[in-house]
Amino acid sequence: MKTILPTPTMNRRKLLRGSGALFAGLTLLPYKAMSEEEKKLSFYNYDTYIGENTLADFTAATGIEVKMDLFADGDELFTKLKAGNPGYDVIVPTNDKVERMAKANMLIPLDHGKIPNIANIDPAFLNPSFDPGRKFSLPYMWGTVGIGYRKSKVADASSWKVMLDDPAHAGRIASLGDQEHNIGVALKYLGYGYNSTNMDELNKAKELLIAAKKGIKKYADDNGQDLLAQGEVDLTMEYNGDIAQVMAEDDDITYVVPKEGSNVWEDTIAIAAGAPHPENAHAFINFIFDKDNGKHIAETIQYATPNKAAREIMDEAYQKNPAIFPPSDILAKCEYAAYLGEEALKVRDEIWTAIQAA
Repeated sequence: MKTILPTPTMNRRKLLRGSGALFAGLTLLPYKAMSEEEKKLSFYNYDTYIGENTLADFTAATGIEVKMDLFADGDELFTKLKAGNPGYDVIVPTNDKVERMAKANMLIPLDHGKIPNIANIDPAFLNPSFDPGRKFSLPYMWGTVGIGYRKSKVADASSWKVMLDDPAHAGRIASLGDQEHNIGVALKYLGYGYNSTNMDELNKAKELLIAAKKGIKKYADDNGQDLLAQGEVDLTMEYNGDIAQVMAEDDDITYVVPKEGSNVWEDTIAIAAGAPHPENAHAFINFIFDKDNGKHIAETIQYATPNKAAREIMDEAYQKNPAIFPPSDILAKCEYAAYLGEEALKVRDEIWTAIQAA
């Protein structure tokens, strides 16, 4: 497809309650605003999901002040903008949300002519099924969901069985706290598709997850890596980059995508319908796809960059880290989360509610 190390508390999906932060300029770079719009940009993003200096550097280069507000997950992003854009320009929807938002007229088409640094993006990312021709989005980061675990405590985590169908680690397991990933990986373990809408298959996944629930210590709001680092659990379902961050601090921690496959996700950069500063938004998107700026972002957050020019100038430890770039045979068994339609989402929500109530 497809270093400045962050602290273990940084993660892709962590909610920092508050209205956001304003970044001032530091270093001059050869970029100019693309119009005479007011020198402002409103960015809606996950916490700690940008380079340490990226926003300040953009302000220094363009004079455009960036206000970044934070959302906890893609559902929060979708719900807020579905009610009407309160003033955001650039947003970070996951691949399935791009398709859903585009159908709901919540995104504006990108003007590729204003983003020449598209040339730095790996061509493999330029025509995805969820956004053919990249009309509404560009790839920001990509990764997988797998198992982070302590090598001293878990002998074999090569299958989802260790979390879903094995009592050996009962009470020492954390899992992501959402329906998509839990139902999706249960389906993969059972040999079905991650996006299955077959009720027989979904009911078997439901039964499996209800039985497995007794071994789960916590359904974590994307802080499984912290529970693992602190020794509260021995294994956790988590995003690869979050585990890669704590791996840098603890040699006993590692990450694997189980042999049955999992979710491969892509976070994108898009412009919200009704954006008050669309020209500044295009300038910002072009800025982050500069190879040096892309390198800085990837070094900070430790996720897989689709910026080929940036990846080529990064160190070997990043390029060859299997937690960031899984083996191709395993990656081939992974699937994007598809937008299944509102009725199918309702069915999965009902299944998840039943699992939580069991």
